[in-house]
Amino acid sequence: MLTNSIYQEEQIPTQFERFWRSYRSNNMAMFGLWCLGFLLLITITSPWITPYDPQEQTRHLLVPPSWNPAGSVEFFLGTDDLGRDILSRLIVGSQLTFGAAIIITFIAAVIGCIIGILAGMTKGLLSSTLNHLLDTVMSIPSLLLAIIFVAFLGFGEFNILLAICLALIPRFIRSVYIAVHTEVEKDYIMAARLDGANDFYLLWNSIIPNILTVIAAETSLALSIAILDITALGFLGLGAQAPSTEWGAILGDSVELIYLAPWTMTLPGLAIMFTVIIINLVGDGVRRALNTGIE
Repeated sequence: MLTNSIYQEEQIPTQFERFWRSYRSNNMAMFGLWCLGFLLLITITSPWITPYDPQEQTRHLLVPPSWNPAGSVEFFLGTDDLGRDILSRLIVGSQLTFGAAIIITFIAAVIGCIIGILAGMTKGLLSSTLNHLLDTVMSIPSLLLAIIFVAFLGFGEFNILLAICLALIPRFIRSVYIAVHTEVEKDYIMAARLDGANDFYLLWNSIIPNILTVIAAETSLALSIAILDITALGFLGLGAQAPSTEWGAILGDSVELIYLAPWTMTLPGLAIMFTVIIINLVGDGVRRALNTGIE
C-alpha cells in the first residue's frame, strides 16, 4: 500500500490506554470488574427484576432453596419464616447495602480528598496540628466511630449512612494528606517551583497523577468498610429495622433460624462476602495497573 510518509511514526499510548492494557492483563481483576458490573446492574434494576414483592408474605413458610430435594424452583433461594422470597429480598436489599455504600463512599472520598489535598499543600503549625488530630481519630475503628455518631444523631437508615460517611472522611483525609505531603517534599517538585510553576499547576499535573494509587486503594478499602459497617449496624439493630431488606437486617432477623433454616442466614452472608471480595479484586487490579503506568 502506497504512503506519503517514509518514516513510520510510533503511536505512543495515552495514560488511560497504558492503564487499561495493564488492568486487562490481570485475569482476576477482569473477573472482579465483570462481577462488579453485574452487581451494579442488579442494584440499578432491582425494582423491576424481582420475581416477587420482597414484603409479600406467602403461605410457603421456610421453603428450602431449589437445589434442596424439598425445595421448589418457584422460590429459587427459598423463603423465610414469614413466607417472603429470599431472592427478591436480596435483590432489593442490594440498593440499601451496596448502592448506599457506593454513594456514601463517593461523598466521603470527594470531601476527604479535597481537605487532604489542601492540608497536604500547607506547612507549619496547621499541618502539624491536623496530622496529630487525624492520628487520634484514625486510632478509633470506623464501626465504633459510626456508633458514636449514631449515639448523637439517633437511629434510622439516613442517620446510619450519615454516621458512616462521617466516619470514613478522616481515612481519606489522612491518606491523601500523607501522600501529598510526601510528594511535595520531592526534588522534582522543588525543581518545578524554581522554574516558576504555581501550586495549581503542580497539583494538577504532578501531584494528583502520582497519588492516584493511594486514592484508588483507599476508595476500595473504604467501600468494603462501608458495606461491612452498614450490615454490622443493621445486624445489631442500630441501622435498618425490620422488615427492611438491607442485608445486615436480614441477617439479624434470621439469627434464631440458623439451625432450623440455615439458608435464611447463610445466603445474605454469602452476598455480603461476595460483594466485599469483588470490590477488593477490582481495587487491587486498579492499584496494580496504576503502579505499572507510573513505572
